[in-house]
Amino acid sequence: MNPLLYTDGYKVDHRRQYPEGTTLVYSNWTPRKSRIEGVDEVVFFGLQYFIKKYMIDDFNTNFFNRPKEEVCKRYSRRINNYLGENQVGIQHIESLHDLGYLPMIIKALPEGAQVPIRVPMVTMYNTKPEFFWLTNYFETLLSTVLWMPCNSATIAKQYRNILDTYAKDTSSIPEFVDWQGHDFSMRGMAGLEAAVMSAAGHLLSFTGTDTIPTIDFLETYYNANSDKELIGGSVAATEHSVMCMGTNAGEEETFKRLITEVYPNGIVSIVSDTWDLWKVLTEYLPNLKKEVLAREGKVVIRPDSGDPVDIICGNPNGKTSEEKKGVIELLWDSFGGHVNEKGYKELDAHIGAIYGDSITLDRALQICERLKQKAFASTNVVLGIGSFTYQYNTRDTFGFAMKATYGEVGGEGREIYKDPVTDDGTKKSAKGLIKIEKQNGSYQLIDQVSWEEEQKGELQVVFQDGKLIVDTSLSEIRNRVMC
Repeated sequence: MNPLLYTDGYKVDHRRQYPEGTTLVYSNWTPRKSRIEGVDEVVFFGLQYFIKKYMIDDFNTNFFNRPKEEVCKRYSRRINNYLGENQVGIQHIESLHDLGYLPMIIKALPEGAQVPIRVPMVTMYNTKPEFFWLTNYFETLLSTVLWMPCNSATIAKQYRNILDTYAKDTSSIPEFVDWQGHDFSMRGMAGLEAAVMSAAGHLLSFTGTDTIPTIDFLETYYNANSDKELIGGSVAATEHSVMCMGTNAGEEETFKRLITEVYPNGIVSIVSDTWDLWKVLTEYLPNLKKEVLAREGKVVIRPDSGDPVDIICGNPNGKTSEEKKGVIELLWDSFGGHVNEKGYKELDAHIGAIYGDSITLDRALQICERLKQKAFASTNVVLGIGSFTYQYNTRDTFGFAMKATYGEVGGEGREIYKDPVTDDGTKKSAKGLIKIEKQNGSYQLIDQVSWEEEQKGELQVVFQDGKLIVDTSLSEIRNRVMC
């Protein structure tokens, strides 16, 4: 498809709606409001993919490198069939094709930066006066590509903060947190691109993922190399179909076969609630204790149903002693472990647990806190973070929007802004040209600056006239996120 059609229908004729003599439109992309309590900074991520995939690859392949007559004929057909009789025209499309590149400048903060609400992450403007219409033409595409990786990277960072805090307080292996948040979201996301971009955002804070395509994504667009660095990884694991095929009556034998024959060493995760989780924990595993402890590696028990907090930590109001104790305490009863220097119990290294369903930030916090109250280290459990976390968000989670704040008409600059009287302040925009400064370690917006001032500050040119100027790496972005 012609990438000039990757837009909202109302965009295609804005060119004629701007004042006569318009030669420049300058816009910014900003998170305007947080709808997650306690989160007032957003992790910036995804722009380099947007530029490489859409502004360079797609425009070169499907627009500039195709015959002008073919491109323009298809564009005209689509717009005329879509809008009916109209005056959109085709000359501006022909002129862009003749130019041979996108005459745009994109400036941005570094990817991985944690950006306060209401501080712009990106600015865009045209470099040739006749293509002023291009700037906000990109609003729809930029928005649909960027909001999800920013959201997911930000939410993953919140998980990381929780897990780091509790590991510091209770665990002897805080480095295990790299693996403690594991991405299980792919099947529940809104299509493959959403799954891959969201999973890439997750991997800025963790190394555990079951979304294999995101590793190729990060190699292709973010200069990662899985031969030289750990991008993302996982372990051998079963699913319910495996356990069911082994039959209810044969479940213990299935466990034994898996840990002694199929995976005699290394880590293996075994789904354990196909029928009776408590029987697995109090009968099958104690019967297999010798085999578990004889392995070089860890057997990971995976419950996936019920309230995650109660299943992992125990429910004081449970009907049985097993329900009251929960998974971690029952594993301790069978396999023991050691009390670390901080005074918290860590399971024997041959056994562990992962909970892989319906984890949220609040539940992660509760699990860590309740384990702490029971004198267990937080790192006794891995949390599988799925689409219940990453799909239940929208562009409005952080109020992302791209708005024009400056333009030039007839050679004169105009500082423009929006400030709806009926709004609560969320939609009030910056005004004029902008500059971002770092003050006391935090990004600050300064608007209504001169062009000379606009060239300074933290926003750096990353794309200009069809070329990528800054080509950052996954390792650089991870370092920013983790600092």
